[in-house]
Amino acid sequence: MTKQEMMHRTKQFAIENAKLVLSVPLNVVNKNYCGQLARSASSTGANYRAACRAKSTPDFINKLKIVEEELDESMFFLELLVELNPDLKEKITPIYREANELLSIIVSSINTSRANKS
Repeated sequence: MTKQEMMHRTKQFAIENAKLVLSVPLNVVNKNYCGQLARSASSTGANYRAACRAKSTPDFINKLKIVEEELDESMFFLELLVELNPDLKEKITPIYREANELLSIIVSSINTSRANKS
């Protein structure tokens, strides 16, 4: 997968999460979880773009680790939203699946970068 394809996928991930957030019923708990989800999902794309501009391999790895953390956080809040809004499971499942795929790609990239650095 190219850098541009990953940039597109991480941006699309943020957009899909934003659309989800707009569709979630408003209450105190959902508002909090949706806010966190919107921030972590958009941070995934922003930090991937930053990784693409890294100044060195260690800098690249550090930035990808942030992407990894933001994806994991997004997955956590997606899980919470499903638990509290089971009627949204069908809408959340494909977004969660994409998060998991992106996470696998990022972890693989981190491992490859570390191996190439050695």
